[in-house]
Amino acid sequence: MITREKLEHNQIWVYVATLVVAAGLGLFYPELMTTFDHHILISIVISILMFGMFTQIPFMSIKEAFGNRRFIWAILTTNYIAVPIVVWLLSQFLPQQSPVLLGVYLVLLTPCIDYVIVFTHLGRGNEKLMLLSTPILFVTQMLLLPIYLWIFMGKMASEIVSPGPFVEAFLIIIVLPLLLAIVLQFVSRKNRNGGQLLLEVSAWIPVPLMALTLFVVVSSQIGKLTDYWGILIKVIPVYITFMLLMPLITRYIVKWFRLDIKSGRAVIFSAGTRNSLVVLPLALALPDNWSTLVAAIIVTQTIVELAGELIYVRLIPNVILRDKVNEASSE
Repeated sequence: MITREKLEHNQIWVYVATLVVAAGLGLFYPELMTTFDHHILISIVISILMFGMFTQIPFMSIKEAFGNRRFIWAILTTNYIAVPIVVWLLSQFLPQQSPVLLGVYLVLLTPCIDYVIVFTHLGRGNEKLMLLSTPILFVTQMLLLPIYLWIFMGKMASEIVSPGPFVEAFLIIIVLPLLLAIVLQFVSRKNRNGGQLLLEVSAWIPVPLMALTLFVVVSSQIGKLTDYWGILIKVIPVYITFMLLMPLITRYIVKWFRLDIKSGRAVIFSAGTRNSLVVLPLALALPDNWSTLVAAIIVTQTIVELAGELIYVRLIPNVILRDKVNEASSE
């Protein structure tokens, strides 16, 4: 019998298997998989995933995230000062084509708010703080992303990227699931039997929904990668370099903010893990002559990143930010 604990323990291999199946179907049966190629459908799947994530947030303890100001300042400094500088420097090595730059900026300037929690846990970081910070990260990235695009791309960004898809993504992917999760937790406090049952059922959502999200995204978009391989082969080294640099840079940031080891690891995972699944609907909502290439660039980052995360979960706790001797002996 499959228990939730066993499912969560083996979730990485669930995602790897999902990626393999999705890629195979997308490459060999592209006509069938194009059924999923719509930003509204992808947004709905992601919103259900976020609902499952949000139900696990103890909102009565939300003050804990804001109470840990050093963690909040560290994660904001990393994602909105260090990351943009690194991204801009790396973008100088990219083909200077607007769709290419937009795709890379969209995905690398936005911190992950979904599976980063999973990998933070697997990498022995403070996944609770990471989970509590997700609403903060999403709101801030939706506010700051248009500003960064304008700084990096000028008027062209405002002409191509309309605010509509951003507002739509915010409402569907964050506001609605967040409100439903809060209502569910409120009901569970009033009606402990029925409410607790609903919370336990919703706790099963994240892993299968993450797998479903990866399946929908990869199977519907993988065929586009072969069409733009000449461009993507120039983008992949930038993604790899980003994942190599950010843990090293962030290590000094977390030391500067004097974070404990587990909180520091959470910030490092946040720095290296990007929000590809959430920004993909924004790419698909772009004009047709841009959307296909931008979506291919974003999906490529997802694949590179998931491979990198398998290295992160070993590298970050064992090399980048190791346990102190006295902490390790006490655990």
